[in-house]
Amino acid sequence: MIEVEKKFVVSQDELTRLVAGAHLLGKEVHTDVYYDSADHALTKKDIWLRSRSGRFELKFPVGVVNDAQRVIAHDEIENDAGICAKLGIPADVPLAQSLVSLGYFPFATVTTTRLKYEREGFHIDVDRADFGYDILEIELMVPSESDVKEAYQKILDFATAHGIPIPEKRTRGKVLEYIRRSDPAHFHALEEAWGVTF
Repeated sequence: MIEVEKKFVVSQDELTRLVAGAHLLGKEVHTDVYYDSADHALTKKDIWLRSRSGRFELKFPVGVVNDAQRVIAHDEIENDAGICAKLGIPADVPLAQSLVSLGYFPFATVTTTRLKYEREGFHIDVDRADFGYDILEIELMVPSESDVKEAYQKILDFATAHGIPIPEKRTRGKVLEYIRRSDPAHFHALEEAWGVTF
């Protein structure tokens, strides 16, 4: 399944209105450690390798919906063998050990408190990062890349119907905002690689 999502920074009133009719699925707290090389080989390709609760996950783009906003659908691999295959890393040693030997290192550690909701078939995540950044994500899962564009439009229509303003440019997610605050050179490298200004 492919995850199609749109991120928003919203006011408390907007958020309250959106979740008022939603079903609360639960609350979770997780700490993610993100990895990359010194030359940002992964993140410059919008590839995000993280460890969550000691388990590696790899999120990578599968298609651009809107070049101006860099809205990209992502697929995710949640097993070491699949991650090694995707990154071209030998799978004969533990992934954590391979990352060190290949020059990958942690560049961000973010603890997030997430409230998960469901409304009208959409998943709504309300995230509060430990460095003082709140973000709203509205998501749909689709079976194939051919469904991405329609799903993205459905997300926009859903947001608009519930009074959530559509941002004119890409909203910075938690990790991107963390990079902007902690490592401006890395942030600038991503803007250049992606051809956008946040």
